[in-house]
Amino acid sequence: MRFYIEIVISQTIFMSFKSLGLSDALLRAISKKGYTTPSPIQAKAIPLVLERKDVLASAQTGTGKTAGFTLPMLQLLSQQPPLRRRPIRALILTPTRELAAQVYANVKEYSTFLDIRSTVIFGGVNAKPQIATLRNGVDILVATPGRLLDLQSQNALSLAKVEMLVLDEADRMLDMGFLRDIKRVIELVPKRRQNLLFSATFSKDIKKLAQNILNNPVSVEATPENTTAEKVNQTVYKVDKPRKTELLIKMISEGNWSQVLVFTRTKHGANRLTKKLIAKNISAAAIHGNKTQNARTKALDGFKKGTIRILVATDIAARGLDIPLLPYVINYELPNVPEDYVHRIGRTGRAGASGEAISLVSAEEYEYVRGIEKLLGEKLSSEEVEGFEADPNYTPPPKQERPQRSRKKSNSSQRDTSGGSQKNRNSSDSNSSSKNSKRKSSNARRRRN
Repeated sequence: MRFYIEIVISQTIFMSFKSLGLSDALLRAISKKGYTTPSPIQAKAIPLVLERKDVLASAQTGTGKTAGFTLPMLQLLSQQPPLRRRPIRALILTPTRELAAQVYANVKEYSTFLDIRSTVIFGGVNAKPQIATLRNGVDILVATPGRLLDLQSQNALSLAKVEMLVLDEADRMLDMGFLRDIKRVIELVPKRRQNLLFSATFSKDIKKLAQNILNNPVSVEATPENTTAEKVNQTVYKVDKPRKTELLIKMISEGNWSQVLVFTRTKHGANRLTKKLIAKNISAAAIHGNKTQNARTKALDGFKKGTIRILVATDIAARGLDIPLLPYVINYELPNVPEDYVHRIGRTGRAGASGEAISLVSAEEYEYVRGIEKLLGEKLSSEEVEGFEADPNYTPPPKQERPQRSRKKSNSSQRDTSGGSQKNRNSSDSNSSSKNSKRKSSNARRRRN
């Protein structure tokens, strides 16, 4: 029988990492990273994981969820001597390559003084080095679902010895359509195991997933669902759609901003905006699903080091990008899903730092603003920049995509009919090639329609 024990944390709990029961080796690693006080989600999740309980944890981005499961995981694994050939004993699933790399980096840093081997696997790169590392044996594997199942089908890894299973950013995995892959992974790991499900939200789908995976879980919520960091200043700038790029360049140039994460809705939009920024001598790079992993890694490294001022991203980067003290997040286009707005601006104002979240909003997006305000339960501050005021008399044109497709169908149907009539009227050999050409064109049009 499965049940939930609800634990809601409303205030920061002031305690030390040592009071959580962590080992000296882990405390040294934590101190090396400069951390002194656990965040609320860490303060509640770590003791529960150390008690080997299944945990369903929710906290907004940037509050230390990763350490909330990696620290106790490392402690539990290190309490036993390494098994022969080091089979995979802990599996951490993440939705994106960037998040997988970030989690792996944390595992490596926290295990500095422990005899623990770990690695990360994800798609978009050569699998051979990953397979070679796995064959040498690892205790902890961080993976994206696709590459994990691909290598498992090649017998390059086994999940038969997994003791701990972690689903990180589980809500994002569901959004990206990984439910079937998650179910396949569940079938490959032992039934007796400890399960940890970490998410930014407690949606109905997440609770349903938890019921099928977790056993007698303890539910931990560090912040109310779909809230933003208190120190993030959110501002909406109303501007006509054709002038968004001009206004963005003005803000970046006159403010001399650096390390600005800009979100677009589409991959092509990210590429176009990046080219326009570069044309104005503003160093920029795009990061999205069509980019190779090497290109994404290079762009992210340049952004963190400061050689690239502007990183233009789609929502693939809304989770998994860990950029300390990121000062600016700009929504060049608002997402049509309000929850994605929360995850986007969660890239700034992390770990108690302050940040600016700016949204350039045209008349076509006013309904998205209303959806976001309803989700957050608050009104967003709205301003206009002199010289870029939105036209008060402008009304968005009605969407006509479907009628246009319907007219195309009708026109092609008329052309098909006329071609057929002409074929019956003309029977001379001189017109046979023309008729054949028209017949092929007509058939092709019918297939397309």
